[in-house]
Amino acid sequence: MLKKLLVLYILLLINNCVKGQTDYCFCVFASDTMITGALNVSHNGLKIKSNPNNQYCITPSPQSKIMVWAKGYDTLIKTLPNNFINKIDTFYLFPRAHLFEPMVISGTLKEVSKSKSPVNIEVFSPLYFKSNISSNIFDAMQNINGVRPQNNCNVCNTGDIHINGLEGPYTAILIDGMPIVSGLSSVYGLFGIPQSLIERVEIVKGAASTLYGSEAVGGLINVITKSKYQKPITFIETFTNTWGEWNTDVGIQRKIGKSSTLIAGINYFNFQQVIDKNNDGFTDLTLQNRIAFFNKFNINISENKQFSIAGRYIYEDRWGGQTNWNKSFRGGDSVYGESIFTKRVEIFGLLPLPIKQDIALQFSYNNHQQNSFYGTLPFLANQSVGFAQLLWNYKLNTNNDFLAGVSYRFTKYDDNTAATIDLDSTNAVSVQHLPGVFLQHTHNFNARSVVLSGIRYDYNFIHGSIITPRLNLKISSRDLVHTYRLGLGNGYRVANVFTEDHAALTGARTVVFKEKLAPETSWNFNGNYNYKFFGKKNRYFNLDFGGWFTYFTNKIIPDYLSDPNKIIYQNINGFAVSKGVSSNLEFNLSTHFNGFLGITYMEVNQTRDGVLQRQPLTENFSGTWNCSYQINKPNLKISYTGNFYSPMVLPLLGPLDNRSGNSPWYSIQNLQFSKTFRQKELFFGVKNLLNFIPNANSIARPFDPFDKQVTFDANGNALPTPNNPNALTFDPTYVFTSNQGIRFFVGFNIYF
Repeated sequence: MLKKLLVLYILLLINNCVKGQTDYCFCVFASDTMITGALNVSHNGLKIKSNPNNQYCITPSPQSKIMVWAKGYDTLIKTLPNNFINKIDTFYLFPRAHLFEPMVISGTLKEVSKSKSPVNIEVFSPLYFKSNISSNIFDAMQNINGVRPQNNCNVCNTGDIHINGLEGPYTAILIDGMPIVSGLSSVYGLFGIPQSLIERVEIVKGAASTLYGSEAVGGLINVITKSKYQKPITFIETFTNTWGEWNTDVGIQRKIGKSSTLIAGINYFNFQQVIDKNNDGFTDLTLQNRIAFFNKFNINISENKQFSIAGRYIYEDRWGGQTNWNKSFRGGDSVYGESIFTKRVEIFGLLPLPIKQDIALQFSYNNHQQNSFYGTLPFLANQSVGFAQLLWNYKLNTNNDFLAGVSYRFTKYDDNTAATIDLDSTNAVSVQHLPGVFLQHTHNFNARSVVLSGIRYDYNFIHGSIITPRLNLKISSRDLVHTYRLGLGNGYRVANVFTEDHAALTGARTVVFKEKLAPETSWNFNGNYNYKFFGKKNRYFNLDFGGWFTYFTNKIIPDYLSDPNKIIYQNINGFAVSKGVSSNLEFNLSTHFNGFLGITYMEVNQTRDGVLQRQPLTENFSGTWNCSYQINKPNLKISYTGNFYSPMVLPLLGPLDNRSGNSPWYSIQNLQFSKTFRQKELFFGVKNLLNFIPNANSIARPFDPFDKQVTFDANGNALPTPNNPNALTFDPTYVFTSNQGIRFFVGFNIYF
């Protein structure tokens, strides 16, 4: 990364750049570190030097050619016209983007530098996440502005990822650009890949259905694994904490033959301690035993083409519930527990065709099996998703680039609930076909201005034709210090209500559709401003400010309250809105101190039948930070990370529920020390430094989890009684963050 970039003499040179005595003079703006002995200027092949005023002056000849170059910058060549005008010119050297910025693919499905992407993409390296060591990327997301891992259940601790306040089903999880993670298993896309095998994580906030189809309504998270071979690596990383959690990652990267690379890893996580610090009789944290295997082969077909194929297997056994539960109580009504066995297999890859044209085939397949009991309620589900997409990238000329694609997605889903039972009470497996085509055009007006337009057409065998357009604009200042982006896009989601609400489905409830459900649709508008400042002594500031407005129609909200014997689905009679602003500041004050600060304000609500309602479990204000200080002599790094959230609306069980309807302001903060010894690293610290945990009454009536002491009326509604004056039932969904309090951790990693 360039230590000092573009502002070169910005004030000094402008003051000194005055008219000279010869026919043609010019000033060159670049980094002052590159100016000293490294800036080369020539006129018709002859090297020239600057005068005391930092001007380069020449006497032009017919077709004078000026060349300016410096290490790390694009070469500038300018030919003066014969009828040139005597003046003082200003030349700008532009940094070679690939040297200083990461390459990204999530915004356009093509690899471009982050600064040239017309879509605003936030990029995070594994080093960012290592400032707050975690066993998986899902937990690490808590330190990314505008992104929040949501715990959806006090007992089983399953969750999803919220982007800009939108719930998990509106976030697409991708691995190497492949949308292989479905609604039944969205968070598993962020489990099981050792962080040392991850190249980067890209996050796009806003509708991305034009490229990625259904589920990418609110945004996407793309986990990019390593593909370029650098050197052989073997690593072991392990850590434990005072709660008894153990996590171990083992991985290798090796070259096989002359043209193939293998990266492989194993992740094992184990937590088997029954802890109940809030004394409600239930586990504060779900017990887990999880193992995951990841393998990826990269084979160089030619100089610019690489065949990639990867596979992943995840097995997890987790349970939470009353502290005296064990597997002999699974499915029974004497001791409450939620037990989930999960098996997941994935295969995905990219095959460039061996022809001159830039055509490639993306493909993936995954199978997800779940065997679970929620108390006495069994949920047995099996989902398979196949996906293929043929991409053609055609460069018409230097200013116009086209990307066309043909895709097909096949989804097969079956479970043991009424969701897949036909009218004659026979099993009816759900099968969905989703073919689609899309076209994207990128037009570069010049090196600083680009417009991207695209449109996608999908045909769903249930919902029919779906069209999603998009338009993005990026403009940068001549010195690349200021960048402006605008985006307008349409998103859609074909909701699979069964996979998203499976815990609510029971054999006693009848699934009712009041109408033929239409796909949920959204229009998203977003704007972004980016300012970069490079100063002396490695000082660097990157300010990013943006806002968004998303308008939803046809939103599907399940109704569990109108009839306790039914689940009623219908499109909302009204609309929903997500809007807000956010700001990120990345800074490097010296070689010792750097960090990242972010803050977001948003409003997420829905208007149903003319009534405005704030979306539950969504904060208005949030902030994150990730700051590190490096002490060179002992080679010690100190990292301070954290977040804060404003109150959220919490789900109550009725008008007599005496629990608070809003969560409090809260903050989760972490402190980590890392000591490096050549290829070894020892790290230790404390998580949840303030020891924040929710109130002990998060689970309603934990002493009666099967509602044996609750009196119901003829319609199935709980009645107030002397032993239940608030008419409550057992409920673990009153949750906004984990019950896990302060804990100390220690670990190490070894590279060899």
